Amino acid sequence: MPVGVPSPLLAKRRDFVPPLNRVSWGATMPAMNAYASEFVADTIAIVGVGMLGGSIAAAVRKRGLARHVLGIGRNPQRLELARQAAIVDEVSTDPTEAGRKADFIVVCTPVDRIAEDVRRIAAGCSRGRDDSKASDVDQAECSGAGRCASQTVITDVGSVKGGICRELKNGLPSEVVFVGSHPLAGSEKSGFEYADAELFDGAVCIVTASPESPPDAVRRVQSFWRGLGMVVVELSPEEHDTVVAQTSHLPHVAAAALALAVSETNQPFTATGFADTTRIASGDPALWQSILMCNAEAVVEQLDRFTSQIAAFREALGRRDAESVIELLRRAKARRDRLVQRAKGV
Repeated sequence: MPVGVPSPLLAKRRDFVPPLNRVSWGATMPAMNAYASEFVADTIAIVGVGMLGGSIAAAVRKRGLARHVLGIGRNPQRLELARQAAIVDEVSTDPTEAGRKADFIVVCTPVDRIAEDVRRIAAGCSRGRDDSKASDVDQAECSGAGRCASQTVITDVGSVKGGICRELKNGLPSEVVFVGSHPLAGSEKSGFEYADAELFDGAVCIVTASPESPPDAVRRVQSFWRGLGMVVVELSPEEHDTVVAQTSHLPHVAAAALALAVSETNQPFTATGFADTTRIASGDPALWQSILMCNAEAVVEQLDRFTSQIAAFREALGRRDAESVIELLRRAKARRDRLVQRAKGV
């Protein structure tokens, strides 16, 4: 395929249900920043060009947030295909290339590898970044503290933040700043073939800055996600992990358990309801193993809470208590309906 010709595989995908967080959440959410962004970079590096990394690269190119997009990964053949599909402009299997060439870096590798990958990237920064890569907008946005323009800003997309942020709190070169992020957008699909430049439109991104994070670097990261069309919310790493254990990690475990609960014999009798409920169980098992293990304590706590809800249904049914059953179902319906209404901005 000629360079720069988009692959037909990259046509817009709508074979999965979009997240319900694409909205105006009003007073039900923490204080958040508006969509407006002036983010511009000369070179952005995406480390891990899969579905999510590929979508970030595609959105950056579509929205003109950078002149050049560098893709970093481990498989040179896959990287070259991503370049030929016009997802990225340049590719490399050397993470230190990101540190040497990019003003802004997004790490999109599995959560159990992110801290190590950030340190490898930082090694490239410490060998001497080409400051000519810093754009005029970089200089303008970071002029307040006088640090960001001379530092490389690295963020990530990991869905567990506590361990990563603790590990990267110290030990990075002085010319590197790490600020954690988690865009709440994705799919059970994997691979850059499913990249979607509109994946982030109206979705929420959680930024997990520490008290020690340089304010200008934090603003730079927030501006980047707003530049992709996201609503930015700032939480501590610990708050983030508690929230997503309930809203993301528990649902995945529940979907996986439900998929396992139906026997092979009865599978031919499943229909759209079962398919909808278990869709996310099709996510990459290795990816989800690392997510669940990295946030095990919070997920176990939410599993206990979920088990108590299952127990309430079991107890009501065991007593043949029709009133309790309908009350549980009514409460569940009302909560789900409110969620959908918020997603529609009602």
